[in-house]
Amino acid sequence: MIRVLVADDEAMIRAGVRAVLATDPDIDVVAEAGDGREAVELVLRHRPAVAVLDIRMPGTSGIEAAAEIRRTAPGTGVVMLTTFGEDDYILQALGGGAAGFLIKSGEPEELIAGVRAVAGGAAYLSPKVAARVVAHLAATGAGAAAGRRAAARERVDSLTAREREVLAFLGSGLSNGQIARRLRVVEGTVKAHVSSILARLGVDNRAAAAVMAHEAGIVAPPEPGQP
Repeated sequence: MIRVLVADDEAMIRAGVRAVLATDPDIDVVAEAGDGREAVELVLRHRPAVAVLDIRMPGTSGIEAAAEIRRTAPGTGVVMLTTFGEDDYILQALGGGAAGFLIKSGEPEELIAGVRAVAGGAAYLSPKVAARVVAHLAATGAGAAAGRRAAARERVDSLTAREREVLAFLGSGLSNGQIARRLRVVEGTVKAHVSSILARLGVDNRAAAAVMAHEAGIVAPPEPGQP
């Protein structure tokens, strides 16, 4: 059973998220919070596998809560809920260690897929979120965007061929187990590759690596049946 905490300052959003997650018999929403500080406290109390946080909340924001959860409860993965126009916040949340990003207006199946992916140790970027992050970076200036793409490709080129292959799967949101099946290797081998990839790319988490994969243009197609 995947234990989940949901945090949003709007009760109706929390109810909607809970209702969607309740359609999956393997997911159990164990707590709800109305702000980031309460979310951190409830994570420490209930130790859920995943915390689903609104990216902007009054008081302690979802970004601040994500960073605190990463520091005090590293066993809990964080999925951020965002809306269009919050691209700067998404970039901040990436730096804070969030592992999943979903658009509030996205399909219910994406929410379930994101929670499952993060619970399994993977990163999950909604395709719309990934596209907006890359577009937002490009919008800061053509020269800067080209420089980032070139820097991403340069870093990716420093990886081994197998590591580039694993990074491409990370970019499409696959878990270690899914990557292992694709490559026909044991999961421990994939974990070792992921650790090496993060170190070589100079990023702290799989979500940031996934964004770099998108910038470098090496994202692999998802598994059949994946959103």
